[in-house]
Amino acid sequence: MKQGIGALLVAVITLPALAAAQTEMSVGLGVGTVRYTAGAGFGTAVLSPTVRYASATLAADVAGAVASLPRGVWAGQGLTGLSVITPPIHTLRFGAELAVGGTTRSDSGSTAAAHAVAELSRSFPTWGLGIGAGPSTGVIAGDLPVTALHTRARMWWRPEGGPGAPELQLSVEPTRFPDGWFTDASLTGTVERGRAIVSVWVAGRMSPAFPAEGAGGASAQFFATPRVSLELSGGSYLPDPYQGFPQVGFVSVGVRLHRSARAPHVRFAPLVPGVRGDSAVVRFRMAGARSVAMAGDWNSWEQVPLRPLGDEVWEGVLRLRRGLYHFNLLVDGSDWVVPNGVATVPDGLGGMVAVLIVP
Repeated sequence: MKQGIGALLVAVITLPALAAAQTEMSVGLGVGTVRYTAGAGFGTAVLSPTVRYASATLAADVAGAVASLPRGVWAGQGLTGLSVITPPIHTLRFGAELAVGGTTRSDSGSTAAAHAVAELSRSFPTWGLGIGAGPSTGVIAGDLPVTALHTRARMWWRPEGGPGAPELQLSVEPTRFPDGWFTDASLTGTVERGRAIVSVWVAGRMSPAFPAEGAGGASAQFFATPRVSLELSGGSYLPDPYQGFPQVGFVSVGVRLHRSARAPHVRFAPLVPGVRGDSAVVRFRMAGARSVAMAGDWNSWEQVPLRPLGDEVWEGVLRLRRGLYHFNLLVDGSDWVVPNGVATVPDGLGGMVAVLIVP
């Protein structure tokens, strides 16, 4: 379903969720392929607003598009996505995702689809894996709805290079459709360099009940200014059995205006603690905090309370050997944050973790 929506949204690129909560809004205008039930057309004017809210444990996306097609026909598509995930519990995380989307045309009917997945995952410093399952359903105007069991196994990898390092994600998704099983497999790579973000993907479908199929493509986003980006994408998508979308090639190009300026990547240094006897000492300034705890991969992410020193400074004394570690702070028992000015790496689940080096 997301692939079908993406063909219309003029190469909308979803950015990783940040550890600090933030809301992003943008609007795009361009031209591109519009995919609909049993066909596809070329939109000569595609308007696509998007809104995204992201924090360490919650991400919500709302995207829409209206396109002008030949012979005065208009087409619209929309997508709403919600993803929640718990903080680490004995190195494991529990998450849930929900995506709901639909299409309509001024000269014909509409379609809709919904996908839900519950997932158990584990993240390591440079890679992670998750296994999940949930129902998927779709409906096409004039036809009976269809429901399927959708399962998913995925693995992601990103080397310790901080912002700008390439990301890879492999996903295998067996689905029990009413007509039989089929399995979709996809590999996606994303890299960010300076003002540019480039993604490349390949996908395939294998099934004893359906013909084997393959697809792939690429998208690029270039920030001409901190608030204006140019976007280009092309390739092909697998068929969508939930909304009756065929496999088609696509191309889209457009310009996107962002409400907030894109912050440049700053390569902060890892946190190097002080020394007190045979212990490592860390201090953080947290304005207005009533309590602060520290959790890291040296103790399976168990919370270690920090003590207040006054002037909004909190101190922790840790017994650590020499090496590289990852951590986050829990403020007031509810908000997971990364301290300002400390180098971070992705946790593989849409958030970031800070880097600590004990020399």
